[in-house]
Formats: sequence, C-alpha cells, structure tokens
Amino acid sequence: MKRKLIVITTGGTIEKIYDEQSGTLSNRGSVLFRLLKRLRLPYTEVSHRDLLCKDSLDMTDKDRRMILLAAETALEEQVPIVILHGTDTMEITARFLHDNLPTLSVPVILTGAMKPFGFEDSDALQNFTEAIMAAFLLNPGVYISMHSKIHPLPSVKKNRDLGTFETLPNDRP
Repeated sequence: MKRKLIVITTGGTIEKIYDEQSGTLSNRGSVLFRLLKRLRLPYTEVSHRDLLCKDSLDMTDKDRRMILLAAETALEEQVPIVILHGTDTMEITARFLHDNLPTLSVPVILTGAMKPFGFEDSDALQNFTEAIMAAFLLNPGVYISMHSKIHPLPSVKKNRDLGTFETLPNDRP
C-alpha cells in the first residue's frame, strides 16, 4: 500500500523559470511535475494543489490566508503536507500556519530553494526530497525543511548571510 502525501505549490524561487527572451526569472507555473519526474517514489502517492504562482516577496496576508485554507482542507485527508514556498517570507507563512493550526495530526512542512529548479547548482531537488522524507518521519507540527536540517516552528529565521535557515533559541522570535 502506498503512503499518501499532499503537495501545495505557491511559487517562489524553487518554481521560477528563466525566460531567455527577456533574461528574467519569473513564476509562470508549477514545476512540481518536473521535480517528481526526477524522483523514484514507488511507495508514495502524491496529490497536488497548485495554489499560487508568486514570488514570496509579493505575498500578502490574503495569500497566507489562502495557504492556511488550503492546508486546513488538505488536513481533512489526514496525510502529511509539503508546501513549496519562496524562502524570502517562508518563515512568516510558517509562523502564520503554526499560530493558526493549533491541533495538527500530521506534519506540515514548508520548503523551497535558494536557486530555481532548472539551474544546475539548484538546491530545489535536494530540499524537496528531504521535505518528503521528513513528512513521513516527523511528529505533527509545522516545520521548515532546508539543506538537510529540520526547523520546528515558531523559532525559525532565514539567515541571509549563510543562505539558509536556522533554529533560534526559544527566547527569540
């Protein structure tokens, strides 16, 4: 029997695509199926919810409420959730979910990338793979999974100097 997982996509760097004509990166649709195509998941059934297609710097409180609603709806299925999200405001969304999903029965894991999936040196596939594994191993709660490290909420912050996330001591928000 296959284990089930729900992936909610919101955009962010992990899903940015390079436009050769304009020389720009933008969110123009989910890359989830391209990510999944690179993985062997014979024991996992993945359902997806394409929710947003935004750079996380452009996310609003309304967008976070949409993510919360999507997570609440997905939680009805009682299976782990992975959310693809931009790293610039990932901690804000994760904290919002943590504060508004007080009684979880499964893990909710946010992940993203510092470089888009299509780039040779992207961390996207690594982070996505680790988030999937973490989704089946962690206790219920909200987490950020990046660069082989799990950060439980609420004490997580992006470390821009290191280009990753860190867990803060409990006395710091």
